[in-house]
Order: sequence, then C-alpha cells, then structure tokens
Amino acid sequence: MAGSRPGTAAATADALRFSFCGLKFASPIVLLSGCVDFGEEYTRVEGFSNRDAGAIVLKGTTGKPRLGNAPHRICETPAGMLNAIGLQNPGVEHVVTTVLPQLDFGETRFIANVCGSTLEEYVEVTRRFDQSAIDAMEINISCPNVREGGVAFGNYPEMSAQVVAACRRVTQKPLITKLSPNQTDIRENARRCIEAGTDALAVINTVMGMAIDVATRRPVIGNLQGGLSGPAIKPIALLKVHQVYEVARAHQVPIIGQGGIVTAGDAIEFLIAGASAVGVGTALFYDPLVCRSINDGIAAYLSAQGLKNVTQLVGTLRTGRDIEDCAVSG
Repeated sequence: MAGSRPGTAAATADALRFSFCGLKFASPIVLLSGCVDFGEEYTRVEGFSNRDAGAIVLKGTTGKPRLGNAPHRICETPAGMLNAIGLQNPGVEHVVTTVLPQLDFGETRFIANVCGSTLEEYVEVTRRFDQSAIDAMEINISCPNVREGGVAFGNYPEMSAQVVAACRRVTQKPLITKLSPNQTDIRENARRCIEAGTDALAVINTVMGMAIDVATRRPVIGNLQGGLSGPAIKPIALLKVHQVYEVARAHQVPIIGQGGIVTAGDAIEFLIAGASAVGVGTALFYDPLVCRSINDGIAAYLSAQGLKNVTQLVGTLRTGRDIEDCAVSG
C-alpha cells in the first residue's frame, strides 16, 4: 500500500495469521463451497490471489457424477440469492485425479466438501479424499437422505452424529461438519457432532426459501425451493454461531462462521460472536476481490483495539453481566 509505514504490511499479515485444526491460515477468510467451483476458476480473476483467503472449500462432491437439478437453479432476491444447484459435480474420482493436481497448495489450504445421499456414500467420498493431497474435509450433512424419505441428515442430531462418526473412522484429516439452520436445536446437533469426532464446525448452511413468478404463478426455482444466502440471512447466522460457540468453546472446537458476510464489519461481528474463521460466498458474485477489503478492515480494527492477532477477538461478545460491568467502570 502506497504511503504505508515500514513494517505495516508485515504487521497486518501477522495479525491475520492463525492455526485452524492444525492448519496454517494466512487469513481468517474461507471461500465457501459452491461459490468458487473447485478453486481454479478464481485464479483467472485479475487481481485475485489465493493468499487473500486462508482456505478454499471446493464444490460439493459425491461418489458418482451428478447433473444437478433442472433450471432455473439460481434466483436473485432482496438482499440475497436462492440456489438449488442439486450438487452438480463430476464425482470424487475425477476431483482427486484431475482437479486436485492443478491446485496450488503452496498459497492457501484446500478443503473438500463431502456430500452423500446415504451413509455409505459419505464414507466412500471421505475415504477417497483421505488418499489425496486435500488439507481437510467439510462434511455437508444438509444433503437429502434418500433412505429416510428425503429428510436431510443435518436436521436430526442422531443422524448427524452417525455421519460424522462414520467419516471419522476412515480418515485422520481434519473434519469440519457443516450445520444446517433448518433444525430445532442447533446446540444439541453441535454437541453430538463434537462427541462423534468432528474437529470443527461450519455455521450455517443456507436457509430454505422460495420465490414465485406472479405472471405465471409458478415457482421461479425449478426445484420449488432453494437455499437462501447473502445479507438477508446474516442475523440468523450470527445467532446460530453464538449458540454453537456456547457448546464448542468448552471442547476447544473452532467454528467457521458464515452467512451474509459482505464487509469487514460483518466479518468482525462473526468473530466476536465466536467464529475463528469467516466464510465468504455470495458476495464474491458481485465483488470477486471483496476478500482484500475485508482483510484490510479486520487488520485495521485489530490495530485500533490494541489487539495483535485475530484470535484475540474470537468469542469476545459482551452480554449480561459483562455489559453492566463495562457501564460501571466507564
């Protein structure tokens, strides 16, 4: 940056570096699954650097190739976006043998997104990625369980725990379980997943929603419903992150907080709520270089607060007695 004092860039880099599940992250930003394909497409964006993100989560991957849902599969909504892609992907064998060798593991960490319709498929995909160069795996337990009448694994703690435990048995790589907001008690689900062996949690997945074309009186999304992402879900995501943090902190399990992050201020809110890292997704569609401004904003905030590293900000939300004490001392 022109005009910066000597050492400013190095201090900024040091402030953003931290360890996540034993992996070195250069930034608290994680690029979310489904938003950057398998990572390689963002290398073509002028000005983008993999170093702007601590990790990149690859597109959801299943055992066999999938074509995905019928169109329309994306719909812009006020302050957000609906999507129902349907896990279109070339299958795990193609990802491991063709995609991963093209990625530069020297600049950032790459995390596979493991999906399945059955417990056996989750295990199959996890086992195959375990034999690859991938740094970690995110278990997407929001996929439909076809053996249970289309119910999502992630909506029920017992089913979630079964998936995590099964995947844990076939890999020693870090496992990150992606929790769904579409459930009764996300705290209980988090607890069961931790007990089953997850190393980290990603909070939250998209919120289910729909849009209607009033001219035709038909759903805009071909699948009828889709996952809502973007700023519209940020208040929901913040609450869920804090609720999960109440469970995870006792076990020292880190959280990737995600849902509507667009600015540095958004990211800082998630860190204060209890997230160790922050996921950026929908914002990349209209500002592919947003990560740089978020990183700069986080670093500036840390400096202004007299904090040397981003980890000092995690879980510092003041509630109840903390607020009263602050008012009295002030």
